[in-house]
Amino acid sequence: MLGVAALVYARNWAPARDQYPVQGVTISADDGAIDWGTLAAQGADFAYIRAARGAELRDRAFAANWRGVRAAGMRYGAMLEFNPCRRATEQATRFMTTVPRDNAALPPVIRLAFDGTCVVRPGRDQMLSELNTLINLIESHAGKTVLLNVTPDFDAQYDVGSGINRTLWLDGNFFPPDYATRPWVMWTASDMRHIDGVDGPVRWDVVAP
Repeated sequence: MLGVAALVYARNWAPARDQYPVQGVTISADDGAIDWGTLAAQGADFAYIRAARGAELRDRAFAANWRGVRAAGMRYGAMLEFNPCRRATEQATRFMTTVPRDNAALPPVIRLAFDGTCVVRPGRDQMLSELNTLINLIESHAGKTVLLNVTPDFDAQYDVGSGINRTLWLDGNFFPPDYATRPWVMWTASDMRHIDGVDGPVRWDVVAP
């Protein structure tokens, strides 16, 4: 019974609004069809929508989600999942040919996480060089400064916060993260929240007050 209660609590938990007034969600094709009106009514202030993974995958639901989030009146932005084993120029091209330039959009996000597709990982200097190239290309396209969503294991290997001066978005279920060398501005507070409008758990994100 305690285990069931803990699971139910985890599925419904979100940080208190009086501490974190601005909260939202990360969405990709993996989440299936989204009822954007319902999601907005459930308290999602913004959504970051995956546009691409590396150079090899354009998110098949991006266009539909981009239209849906705009129609719902939510704030919205695009995310690229970085692959350290692929050239920055290739990944930037995939992003730029997927995401239209939109002055109303939030700053673009580059997610830095290991997903198993990059087996022979580059050294720190090489990775930072490629990432800087990617950042410059995406910022030129978007007209806005990017955010870096860095996972704990990626930060442990590359210490991105001390190598690149960009706003950090960190991950950590239930407890504010403390693993980077610089303060975070966004936090993925849960990757197991269930909310009406999405079939399955979502990554629930908050903005630092």
